[in-house]
Amino acid sequence: MDFDYVIVGAGLSGITLAERIANELDQKVLIIEKRNHIGGNIYDYEKDGILVQKYGPHIFHTNEKKVYDYLSKFTDWIDYEHRVLSYVDDKLVPMPICIDTLNALYDLDLDENSMKKWIDENKEDIDEVKSSEDVVLKNAGRDIYNKLFKNYTEKQWGTSAANLSPSVISRIPFRFNHDDRYFEDTYQGIPKEGFTKMCENMIESDNIHIGLNSDYKDYIDKISYDKLIYTGPIDYFYDYKYGELLYRCLNFVTEIIDVDSYQEVAVVNYPNDPYFTRITEFKKLTFQEVEGRTAIMKEYPGFNGELCYPYPTKEYLDKFKLYESEMEKEENVIFAGRLAKYKYYNMDLIVKDALEIFENKIK
Repeated sequence: MDFDYVIVGAGLSGITLAERIANELDQKVLIIEKRNHIGGNIYDYEKDGILVQKYGPHIFHTNEKKVYDYLSKFTDWIDYEHRVLSYVDDKLVPMPICIDTLNALYDLDLDENSMKKWIDENKEDIDEVKSSEDVVLKNAGRDIYNKLFKNYTEKQWGTSAANLSPSVISRIPFRFNHDDRYFEDTYQGIPKEGFTKMCENMIESDNIHIGLNSDYKDYIDKISYDKLIYTGPIDYFYDYKYGELLYRCLNFVTEIIDVDSYQEVAVVNYPNDPYFTRITEFKKLTFQEVEGRTAIMKEYPGFNGELCYPYPTKEYLDKFKLYESEMEKEENVIFAGRLAKYKYYNMDLIVKDALEIFENKIK
């Protein structure tokens, strides 16, 4: 069979582009995926009757109405606002930092004005913010940094926050109010039947064909197609011409526990545990009514496992720029997604980027 497009990768980026090409342009698409499932890192599946997200907790949140409206064609939503607690000094305190975090952590009774005063008294004067460590010290001070950020960041990234760009921790909001939601976006939720079902609905077209458990390099020379869309690791595409790009990886350990409820909220961070970073309880994400048991997941960061976070140091960002210069020369290849662009994306921005690629480069 001849194809108009071959898409490498069945994650959300590849699936969105496949859906648009198949349904808007009525063209034939082949998706080649290395894993044994679609959906990329938002893949979920049933384990002992409980819907579990294989690659850690994923919550849809966005201020992009266009993205929300687009995905809503393929799923109904469970209204869910994410709340995270951090286990520090034998206490569970809200994250990100808000008034209630400081009150719980230090046994205070702050309001908005007194919180600002407390922060002013404890934060450090830093003229030039050069690292993620500087971000926290300037915004909250040394004790907050030591209790909530220092060890967590070192576990998550394998290096001190002093070695990471300010953008890493700047993604975490800091609030002078009682809003303990993790996200402030207008649209928040979980697909009613799960992310995998949403993805299946997106590619329900006779124009879309999928090959799982397949490395595209084994087949690409045997396929007749007009254009390639690549969403995999960019260093692999160029046969590691400039060396391997580094990713911080995660290993996930899922357990079924014979209790109705394991923890207060869906995600509890453990910044000072020596091994894992957080525990997710999936029933708290999806409101599944399963009696007598629950599913939890612990996350262990490292440099082996699932590729999750591009490593945000100058060495690897500079190396990516070498690959980027090669990408710009390509005439018959479109690059999309976090692995190809070596950039951390929330899922709404993955979809937004894919929709923009379709409108500007394909349609």
